[in-house]
Amino acid sequence: MSTPLTLHTGVHSDGRPMLAAQGEIDMTNLAAFADALAAVLAEATSVVVDLGDVDYLDSGAINALFTHADHLHIICNPLLVPALRISGLTELVTIENAATRP
Repeated sequence: MSTPLTLHTGVHSDGRPMLAAQGEIDMTNLAAFADALAAVLAEATSVVVDLGDVDYLDSGAINALFTHADHLHIICNPLLVPALRISGLTELVTIENAATRP
């Protein structure tokens, strides 16, 4: 059974393409997330990934983000920050706290 995940593409307020996710990202829906991320990046060199409404992501999701780290700006649910920090992703990508969004 697949974990609920909703993905939307759009344009961030700063004009960059954006991929927004809602739900959880794990091995049951990782391919959909990775494919959507790759598709957005095929059209742009810099992408905002909004994980503000993601409550859980597994190591596969973190790996998918690492793959494109040079091209990402991540808006993140504060619950996810410790996992991203431990993984080292915060050293490579700008992480914006979703709780401080206007």
